[in-house]
Amino acid sequence: MTEKFYDHALIAVDDLIPYAMNSRTHSDAQVAQIAASIREFGFTNPVLIDEANNLIAGHGRVLAARKLKMDVVPAIVVTGLDENRRRALIIADNQLALNAEWDQEKLVAELQSMSVDMQKLVGFNEEELIALLKNDSESENQYTKKIEIPVYEPTGPKPDISTMFDSQKTFDLLNQIKVSNLPDDERKFLELAAGRHTVFNFEIIANYYAHASKECQELMENSALVIIDFEKAIENGYVKLSEKISEQYLMEYQND
Repeated sequence: MTEKFYDHALIAVDDLIPYAMNSRTHSDAQVAQIAASIREFGFTNPVLIDEANNLIAGHGRVLAARKLKMDVVPAIVVTGLDENRRRALIIADNQLALNAEWDQEKLVAELQSMSVDMQKLVGFNEEELIALLKNDSESENQYTKKIEIPVYEPTGPKPDISTMFDSQKTFDLLNQIKVSNLPDDERKFLELAAGRHTVFNFEIIANYYAHASKECQELMENSALVIIDFEKAIENGYVKLSEKISEQYLMEYQND
């Protein structure tokens, strides 16, 4: 059976029959939003009804019309629907719109181009608007602001290698591991882990880097002792790694 759509007509609100089994609910807050939109822009989206004035789509708009004390609303009459197709259309009208997704970048750009009064009429509540605009601001600060690439210039003579780190705790641990009675695989594992206790002086390391050969500089970059190429650092996971280390430190030493 093929349904037909008639041109829209004005239908008395009191003549409309809501669908008792409509599975889409409308909160008072949402009805108030719809009413505000109708008040500002007019009734721009006609409701759908069948030949007997049974409401197919637009239950929220009708509730808003009642709130605004409107006598009539524009409606499109859909004919030729059997009971199964009518029920399917009621659900489809609600669900198909939900299947779309927002392009966040374009959405935020559109919101930013509006006045605050217009932002309040687009359907997002105040908390959602604040979150959208705040997240965009943070993203811009974090990802789109210009990053100045650090320039390492020599400051004084080339430092001695021994001044760039303090490995006392590392060697203390290695000596304890060496004289332990642990199996070889456990000792090797702990020996590797001991290196994490070496403390680096990154100010002296940066000065040493400025004096170093190209080959040494590249290896220092690959080791994340200095960061020149931020994209490379992100690719190698050093940026995320530093964030995780900071989070773990704060958890373990939150009272310090």
